[in-house]
Parts: sequence; structure tokens; C-alpha cells
Amino acid sequence: MKKKRFTIIMFTTAILLLIPLIAMQFTNEVNWSLPDFIIAGALLLGTGLICELVIRKIKIIKYRIAICAALLVVLMLIWAELAVGIFGTPLSGQ
Repeated sequence: MKKKRFTIIMFTTAILLLIPLIAMQFTNEVNWSLPDFIIAGALLLGTGLICELVIRKIKIIKYRIAICAALLVVLMLIWAELAVGIFGTPLSGQ
């Protein structure tokens, strides 16, 4: 993977993680700990890197879109489970 693309993915992950960090300064509704930031960073960075790999390796555009969309759906489902436990697994924060 080119270094520039990896840098962009890491920068985007850092910017997205700044949102809850800044929100924590203004409200008590957002209460993340260090492990929350680490897990969120790993999820965002991993999804970005896998999507980049798919874009580089898959030649058919329809397949690229479908696979990346599926990855984003999986990311959102994992995120929702970790946040509020919509499926009731032991991974939930409850």
C-alpha cells in the first residue's frame, strides 16, 4: 500500500476520534475511556485498510462497491453492539 494512502486513512481515523474527545469536554453524555478510543480506532483503521485493499485488488467496480458497503454495514453493527448492545452479546457495554 502506498504510504500516502495509509497516511490519509490514519489521519481520517484520528479526525473521527477527535469528535468524541471534543464532545467529552462539553457534555457528560459522552464518556469514553482509553480502551473505548483504542477499540474505536482499531475498528475505523481496520475498516479503512480493508476497504483500501478491496479497492486495489478487485477490478469490477460493482464488486468493489458491494464489498465496501458490506464492510461498512459490519462496522456499524459492531459499533452499535459495543455502544448499546442491540444484540445482547457479552461484548455490549452493559
